Amino acid sequence: MDTQRLIVFIVFSFSLLMLWENWQKEHEPKPAVVASQQASSAAADLPVASKAAQPGEMPKTADVLQKGKRIQVKTDVFNIEIDTVGGDLRRVELIQHEDIEHTKKNLVLLHDGKDETYIAQSGFLGGVLPTHKSVFTSPAASYTMQPGDNKLDVKLTWQGNGVSVDKIYTFTRGSYLISERQVVHNASAAPLNADAYYQLVRDGNAPEMESHFMGSRTFTGIGAYTDKNKYEKTTFKELAEDKANIPPAATDGWIAMVQHYFVSAWLPEGNTKREFFAHKIGNGLYSAGLITPIGMVAPGATASQEMRLYVGPQEQNVLKKLAPGLDLVVDYGWLKIFAEPIFWVLSLIHSLVGNWGVAIILLTVLIKGLFYPLSASSYRSMAGMRVLGPKMQKLKEQYGDDKQRLHEAMMEMYKTEKINPLGGCLPILVQIPVFIALYYTLLGAVELRNAPFFAWITDLSVPDPYYVLPVIMGITMILQTRMNPTPPDPIQAKVMMIMPVAFSVFFFFFPAGLVLYWLVNNVVSIAQQWSINRSIEKAKLASSKH
Repeated sequence: MDTQRLIVFIVFSFSLLMLWENWQKEHEPKPAVVASQQASSAAADLPVASKAAQPGEMPKTADVLQKGKRIQVKTDVFNIEIDTVGGDLRRVELIQHEDIEHTKKNLVLLHDGKDETYIAQSGFLGGVLPTHKSVFTSPAASYTMQPGDNKLDVKLTWQGNGVSVDKIYTFTRGSYLISERQVVHNASAAPLNADAYYQLVRDGNAPEMESHFMGSRTFTGIGAYTDKNKYEKTTFKELAEDKANIPPAATDGWIAMVQHYFVSAWLPEGNTKREFFAHKIGNGLYSAGLITPIGMVAPGATASQEMRLYVGPQEQNVLKKLAPGLDLVVDYGWLKIFAEPIFWVLSLIHSLVGNWGVAIILLTVLIKGLFYPLSASSYRSMAGMRVLGPKMQKLKEQYGDDKQRLHEAMMEMYKTEKINPLGGCLPILVQIPVFIALYYTLLGAVELRNAPFFAWITDLSVPDPYYVLPVIMGITMILQTRMNPTPPDPIQAKVMMIMPVAFSVFFFFFPAGLVLYWLVNNVVSIAQQWSINRSIEKAKLASSKH
């Protein structure tokens, strides 16, 4: 197999992988689509706990997700709506992130809209304390973080059976981490055993456009982590089939709903006992969360528990600081071992230059520099083959259709000229994992979402709107093809001529960041190959004169 055939094989295999993943996305069984009045119905189900949690009698499920009064909360990163029913987070708008489809609007991550559901809930098991069906009250209908304030508290209160519960949300300036503190005041004559639950409820639909980024399926589902079990993922399809990868009870770990670029996660602090759960709760909805005990609350006593909820982008440096393993929600695919250091270097360069596009260019040059010894071997092999082009044509004319004799003569010529026709293969094979790892790096890095490069390229995570980069990249591929030796097989030669055009069209649908990488890679490769071709041709010319 010579270098041209290897390149065709790589392109074909990579394209086939993308097409297969996209075909799976389009043909996999989709969650049932329900009427708008049913879309949120099962969200009222309580989590199923083990005997250890002693859940007691569960309230019956309501026909629809109940809606009460809405409390408006505004911070520097959020616009939030809290419903007085359950004190749920029903709408979370990220004001620093644009919607991928409607760029003039902010991204709404949590919502309880007409056709979609994705909310955060909390409550207590046991039947005495409030659940996410209980109605809370609030002293105000809106809260705004004022300039100069670093924190904003929003307090809701429930009362019943001689008991009162305060649910206090604390928002911090510049942070997507929300603190929720539940305070139980037991004014009754009987002790209470308080077991709190925290859950995320959403439909099984992947976010539009971002669900099949660059033709590849991105993960949408449940992620859970414990120190013992490490990071485990569960798709909604697996959950519907009772194949969930949910860890057993532990004293560490977290649980999350994960989608492309963004995550919502309940993050308990310390080594407190927690029990994880995930269920299909009907009407196309799924829940995932955890149960943690507050303990026995004596008559006249007060007990509280604080839980952290992260609702925001998958910024890796931030996630690493919040909880062990939380950065694993960034899906680097099967080449994580390469993708992580690539992103680390890319981030380091960005911290110096301040532009992700420039960082990609410099990273590409750095990678090409590191691989130059291998690339040079490939270029020398191709340059040698190019010099032998006229001799190979004569052999072809001499032996005609006698392929066996032609092959033998070519092998003898390679031996005489000391050229290995496979010399260009290994360097290319070694670089394949790096390219695919960079592909997954750009696929998973929310830092590149809405990141401008220059002029018309305002978002490196989406395709070039005017296809300028893919067209220029196609031109560089044509130049590279002409710099390589012409394959002796006419069919293969035609394929090599058509490939740059076909590959450019394929890249019309790739993000500008990846096309930029490939374009710069081609430009540097052309410069390196031209230099080596020129030196070898000069050496051959000098030797022929002697």
